[in-house]
Amino acid sequence: MNKPTMKDVARLSGVSTATVSRVLNKSGAVREEMKRRVAAAMEELGYKPNGVARSLRKNQTKTIGVIIPDISNPYFMKASKGIEDILYPKGYHLIFCSSDENPRKEQNLLTLLSEKRVDAIVVATAGGNEDFIRYLHSSGIPIMLIDRKIEGGGLDLIAEDNFQGAYRLTKKVLDQGHRRIGIVNGLLGVSTGKDRKAGFEKAIGEYGIDQDPQLVFDGSFTEESGRRAAARFMQLADRPTAIVCLNNLMASGVLLQLNQQGVDIRDIVVASYGSIEMAPLVAPHDSLITVKQYPYDMGNRAAQILLARLQKEGEEPREEILETGLD
Repeated sequence: MNKPTMKDVARLSGVSTATVSRVLNKSGAVREEMKRRVAAAMEELGYKPNGVARSLRKNQTKTIGVIIPDISNPYFMKASKGIEDILYPKGYHLIFCSSDENPRKEQNLLTLLSEKRVDAIVVATAGGNEDFIRYLHSSGIPIMLIDRKIEGGGLDLIAEDNFQGAYRLTKKVLDQGHRRIGIVNGLLGVSTGKDRKAGFEKAIGEYGIDQDPQLVFDGSFTEESGRRAAARFMQLADRPTAIVCLNNLMASGVLLQLNQQGVDIRDIVVASYGSIEMAPLVAPHDSLITVKQYPYDMGNRAAQILLARLQKEGEEPREEILETGLD
C-alpha cells in the first residue's frame, strides 16, 4: 500500500493542498474548522509529514551543530548544557560532536554538519580551520564561536578574557612570594593557549623574572600532559615551589602525579585556570588557587546570540568577552 500524500489529505478533508500545507507549517490564516478537518483526515489516513522535504522547502532543519574540542572536559560539558537549555525549548535539536583537539577531524565534522543542512554551527575550534570556517560562514551558515577566537574576527563570538585571567592567576602566585614557578601551557595553536601564556608572561615580567626553560612545559589541555609536566618538574634538583596550569584538566593531572609520587601537596602551590572537581580529595584548600569560570552562563549567552542571528536581528558580528575572577 502506498504511503498517503498531502494530496490524499486534501482530497479527504475537502480543502486545497495549499491549505494542508499552511496547517502543517502553522503559517497563514486557516479557519479552525478546516484545521480540524485536516487533522481528522491525517489521522484517518495515517499521514506523517516528510520532515526532510519540509525542511528543504522552508530552508531550515531546526538542528544546530555543536563542535567542542573535548567532550570529557567538564568545562565544555557545562557550556554545551547551557546552549541546549536555551535552544531546545525554542524547537531546536542539537548535534554534539567532539573534535578531540584534532583540526582534521574538526574540518570533517564541519563538512558533515554543513551537508546535514544544520541551521547553524557553534564551535570551540581546535585551530587550523580559520579559512574553512570563514568559507562556511560566507556560504550562509551562521557560525557562533565559543571560548576560542580565530584571527581577524568578523564572526559572532563569546569567550573569556583569557589573558587577564592568566595574568591575575599568576600574579596571585607571585604575591604569595613564589619566584620559582613551573608553567604548564595548553595548546599554543589556539587563542586560549596563546592568550593565557601571554598573561602569565606579563605577570612574571612585571616582577623581573626570567623564566627558566626547565620550568616550561607545553601541554595539550589534557590530564596526561599535566601528569608528564609534574613528573618532569619533580625530577629537577631545584624544584618549583608553585606550578601554574593553564587549564583544569592539566591541573588535575599535576595533582594526581604529585600525589602518586608522594609529594606533600602542602609544600607546593598548584594554580589552575579553572576549577578542579577532584581537588578536595587530594589537596588542602590553601595549596590551590583557581580561576572562576562560568561555562554554563557562556553557553546560555552563546545560544541567545545565535537565536538573534537566526531571527535576522542585526547584521554586525557580536563579540562578548567575559571577565573572570579568582576563587
